[in-house]
Amino acid sequence: MKKFIFFFVAFIALSACKNQSDKGTIVSEPIKTNENTFPEKLNGSTIYEVNIRQFTPEGTFKAFSEHLPRLKDLGVDVLWLMPIHPISETNRKGTLGSYYAPKDYSAVNPEFGTVDDFKELLKKAQDMGFYLILDWVPNHTGRDHPWVTEHPDFYIRDAEGNVTYESMSPTDVWWDTALLDNNNPETRKAMINEMRYWVEMGIDGFRLDHGCGDKIPLYLWEEARAELDPIKELFWLAECGHETFILDGSYADEFEVIMREVAEGKKKANALSNWIDEDMFKHGRTALRMTYTSNHDLNSWNGTVFERFGEGHKTFATFVFTAYGFPLILGGQEAGMDKRLEFFEKDPMVWTDSLNLQPFYKSLVDLKKKNKAIWAGDEGGFPISIESNEDVIGFYREVENSKVIAIFNFTSKEQSVEITNNKAYGSFKDYFTNKAVKIDDNPLSLKPWEYMVFVK
Repeated sequence: MKKFIFFFVAFIALSACKNQSDKGTIVSEPIKTNENTFPEKLNGSTIYEVNIRQFTPEGTFKAFSEHLPRLKDLGVDVLWLMPIHPISETNRKGTLGSYYAPKDYSAVNPEFGTVDDFKELLKKAQDMGFYLILDWVPNHTGRDHPWVTEHPDFYIRDAEGNVTYESMSPTDVWWDTALLDNNNPETRKAMINEMRYWVEMGIDGFRLDHGCGDKIPLYLWEEARAELDPIKELFWLAECGHETFILDGSYADEFEVIMREVAEGKKKANALSNWIDEDMFKHGRTALRMTYTSNHDLNSWNGTVFERFGEGHKTFATFVFTAYGFPLILGGQEAGMDKRLEFFEKDPMVWTDSLNLQPFYKSLVDLKKKNKAIWAGDEGGFPISIESNEDVIGFYREVENSKVIAIFNFTSKEQSVEITNNKAYGSFKDYFTNKAVKIDDNPLSLKPWEYMVFVK
């Protein structure tokens, strides 16, 4: 039996807010939240990651701004710009360097344009209804940032007194960086002051690189929010694999790892539903967890969605948008980007969309936005299992007058699925094909990697 069912029973047994359904089953009522503030107002939204360098042949703010009408049509709400600051030259990786080795927090990379160009992009995006958040690097600077000489006490040093650098593993060393000592209150004060510059300019929030972990004390963000939130309402997204109630959202990074293992046949599909149960158990229903099949790191270092998910790439994308969390689209993913983008060199995206994926992703964004049952956080419905095939995930999510049923075959073989939960019985239309389907106790047949979504 899927853990979806077990966790639901445990949850409703503990719920203090209950009511009786028409058949006497106890169901939990969602916690009511204020949709006019972050993060709750983004529960039905999609975030879109923008790599200014690679997005267009020009690689500028102005060139990217020409894509805003298309992205508005796509339906995404939040534009996350990868770091836009000047890049350090000392120990630079490759020809153009890493976006994540900032030389100056209060300036823009001249390759992208000027500060005025950025302000024009910001105004145009916000006038069109987008929220725009900046990628922020609080863990380290580039090695030729002025602080290295002007404020040497801001940095962590080794036993010989040398400024240290980011080292993720013996083979993943970022010698172009200088590690900041965020235990030093003066470092934190200077960092927050740099962030203030952009908040006062009008941005809508931050994606925090290395947002929380062994090197970033969470009290940095307590202090930052105390200083910056009064200026403007902000959205705070942390690159960390666990929820923190100090910030608004966090990465569901383990979710993508398990999806990859399922795609490779190393794990059964029910490992995904088990993970969702465990994540809600640990972090609660209000947690805003960002889910995805790709991001800039995965694309460059682990492979494209076609490399990692093969023929199931649309199956996993649909699962991300319906099962749990707050979905991300990597810029270019919606156009079938089938190459690993260079990280330190100019490598423009190709927008030919030979697989005609933009209508598919547009339909996913629209599905998420218009169906509250699959919203993130406690606004959405609880996922309830409707079958018992370990190679298939089928669930329904229901809240208020919204109900979504989704069934996924996560294998390259045809699967027969018996719907064991009569809450899913009825006549429906497939969201993607518009075909009429009747769900009852007769088995359904799913082709390899087939997915079905039904909306009421």
